[in-house]
Amino acid sequence: MKPLRRQDRQLSPQEALQLLEGGEYGIVSTVDAAGQPYGVPVNYVLKKGCIDFHSATEGHKIDNFQNSGLVSFCVVGETEVIPEKLTTRYESIIVFGSISERVGTGKTESLTALVEKYAPKHTEVGQKSIQSSGSETRVFSISIDRITGKALK
Repeated sequence: MKPLRRQDRQLSPQEALQLLEGGEYGIVSTVDAAGQPYGVPVNYVLKKGCIDFHSATEGHKIDNFQNSGLVSFCVVGETEVIPEKLTTRYESIIVFGSISERVGTGKTESLTALVEKYAPKHTEVGQKSIQSSGSETRVFSISIDRITGKALK
């Protein structure tokens, strides 16, 4: 893999993890059997050093996970267009890793963590939803094999 071209904008590993942990959503990218790239936004949580997200039980991204277990995951943090300078302030990270599925207790723990991140004042409702629709939901986990980040502040 090539090194980051703009080394002067590279985030430290700690800064990259902070952006990943605090991000609102990310784009998980895959490739299908014909080589066609596919990216889809997902809500996620950083749990036990992995990126966990929920999904329907079938679909394009799941087909792609079965084609190749390798994925990338992108999060963009704060941005600000600066028209007079023809530039943008930004911060972003890209994770490279492999995908696996969480099942059983791990699945429930990840769904609970998602509720705590996105609906912290509604955990009781979230737990009821997990119990009632858990069989209609899958949870996937991305190992963080490599993470890069950069920013223009």
